[in-house]
Amino acid sequence: TVTGRSLTLSDGDEPERLSGATVTWNMFPMIGVQPVLGRQFRLEEDTPGGPRVVLLSHGVWQRRYGGDPNIVGRTITVNGNPHTVVGVMPPKFLFPESAQLWIPQTPIEFATPRSARSLAAFARMKPGVSLAEARRDIATVAGQLATEQRDDQGWGATALTLRDDMIPSDIRLVVMTMMGAVSLVLFIACANVANLLLARATVRHREIAVRAALGAGRGRIVRQLLTESLLLAVASAPLGIAVAYVGLWWLTASIPPQNNPPYYIDWSMNPRIVVYTIAIAAVTGILFGLAPALQAARANLQDALKDRGASAGGSRNRLRSALVVAEIALSLVLLVGASLFIRSFLNLQAARAGFDTERLMTMRFYMPGDQYEPTDAMVRRVDDIVRRVEALPGVVAAAASNMVPLAFGGSEGGVVPEGVAITPGQEPTSSYFGVTPHMLGALKVPLVAGRDFTDAEGQGRSGVAVVNGAFAKRMWPNRTDVVGQRFRLLDDKQNEWITVIGVVGDFRLFSVRNSKPTPYVFVPYPYDPARNTGLTIRVAGGSPAAITSGVRQEIRKADPTLPIFNARTGEEARFNTFWQYRLFGWMFSIFGAVALILASVGVYGVLSYAVSQRTQEIGVRMALGASRQNVFGLIVAHGAQLAGIGIVCGVIGAIGVTRVVNSLLYNVSATDPLSFLLTAAFLALVAVVAAWVPARRATAVDPMIALRAE
Repeated sequence: TVTGRSLTLSDGDEPERLSGATVTWNMFPMIGVQPVLGRQFRLEEDTPGGPRVVLLSHGVWQRRYGGDPNIVGRTITVNGNPHTVVGVMPPKFLFPESAQLWIPQTPIEFATPRSARSLAAFARMKPGVSLAEARRDIATVAGQLATEQRDDQGWGATALTLRDDMIPSDIRLVVMTMMGAVSLVLFIACANVANLLLARATVRHREIAVRAALGAGRGRIVRQLLTESLLLAVASAPLGIAVAYVGLWWLTASIPPQNNPPYYIDWSMNPRIVVYTIAIAAVTGILFGLAPALQAARANLQDALKDRGASAGGSRNRLRSALVVAEIALSLVLLVGASLFIRSFLNLQAARAGFDTERLMTMRFYMPGDQYEPTDAMVRRVDDIVRRVEALPGVVAAAASNMVPLAFGGSEGGVVPEGVAITPGQEPTSSYFGVTPHMLGALKVPLVAGRDFTDAEGQGRSGVAVVNGAFAKRMWPNRTDVVGQRFRLLDDKQNEWITVIGVVGDFRLFSVRNSKPTPYVFVPYPYDPARNTGLTIRVAGGSPAAITSGVRQEIRKADPTLPIFNARTGEEARFNTFWQYRLFGWMFSIFGAVALILASVGVYGVLSYAVSQRTQEIGVRMALGASRQNVFGLIVAHGAQLAGIGIVCGVIGAIGVTRVVNSLLYNVSATDPLSFLLTAAFLALVAVVAAWVPARRATAVDPMIALRAE
């Protein structure tokens, strides 16, 4: 089993909070990973009271200890306690996600309450055992535990493949969406190349006919043309790789550091990617060069030698028009997707959490070691730090909690409201947070009923709480005034009744994306203290980040062993809850812009070619009285017709595609009429503009010269 957790490394000048994990002694042998230095954990180290040992990641070993080959056996301080280094793990190994330290699990987890749900188990199935069989066995065990342990009632267990656990369905949807967008751009580019090759084959029809007359077979002609297409495609691969390098740099820079992907997702350019890119270029060059090559090889030899091949290219023209229609349709799909993601981002940018984030600063500190084992010691230290921070110039209010707004934290458990008949094991659940006084003032959350904690109430187990509207409705659905009502928290070992003294409106505590209010309870900090404690600070003016150095100094004065981490302003924290939407919007916009340019070039190319092939026809029309305006309209109408067909096809395709990514959108429908209409209108306008130059060229044809040339 494994549990991801943060660990404090404090054997240097500055304590550092690192991502880590607690694992059972047999985890690494089970997954087949060996340390590059030292050894793995032993059974006796994974028992209550066992020796304190630690495994280092390769990166920590190099960065903090200079790659010291004698690190094994050295004692370092982890979470305030001495640990012996027993090994160093391989480079780039950060299992389960971004861990840099590992310690045995049992000494840490044996005192964890059964209501905790953060433990993950990994297993290697026996040969011949299916996933369905494993799920049935696990469900049976979970059912037995539910009958034996009250805390497990209502909970179950299932088995997932490692792939499904490491890359869940929502992440796969994002990846597939991006792959789909890239594939559309690739198809549009290939369609443009195919159009170019078709035009070139038409221009070279006499040359190809001469080759055929001199004995070249169709196969040889097709091979020659395919070789040219292949060389063109492969030659473009280095440029694509260079663009990919820039794109990867931009993509990495666009992701906030705290949201970096886990170690097993590798975005770096490597030889396999280069080979894959060249292979894709070669395959697409062959596939999209095949139709033009076959068209050219099937040309009528007599017509070509008599120079009538240029006027006998009806099938080629239809193929070229079909490719342009496909380009326009796929461009519309991409542009609609870009529009929806951008609108989702703008909606989130305008969304507010329900509390003022403008002058808010948040950060965390961790209280390590045995000295903070008694909860009273944690409560006293937190009270001391909050008092110090509140005394800083420019601080309006400061509070500590086991959570950080717009991040994570707190606890969740069953609630027993007084006077409400509830079947044991079916108690309603709620999130609850231990907070010091002035938390509501720091958040600027107004009360809708009752009052806030007094300083005296917030510093002890005073039996009072402030709840939100969702909690009040959930626990007492038939009451309009819940002030004075009592409830118990099932996780509270002292089983005390807690009285509601105030009610706040529903607000989004952890993400502006949450639309449905969830029940919250704020209780005095001693009810739910935590070693990993968050600070919420409101400043009078200026940048909230300016207070950071002063807060660090005060925490250092209180206890220099406490690491301080995750410092960010309220606006940064708010943005971090929806940064993905900006990234999606930018990526789809880039894809859409490239597709739009390619589609415009396709329209321009088809119409320019049509004008060059219809010079005699245009001359005849003008000689018979057609005005230049009529000729201009004829060419533009051809472009508008292609655009119209492509837009209709694109709308149908976009409706199907956007429904698939509906879960990635925020506050905008997957079939939003405004996005579809504006995108279709814009694409039609671009197509008409692309047809403008060929149309103007057609109006410049001199009828006498055109007829004389024929």
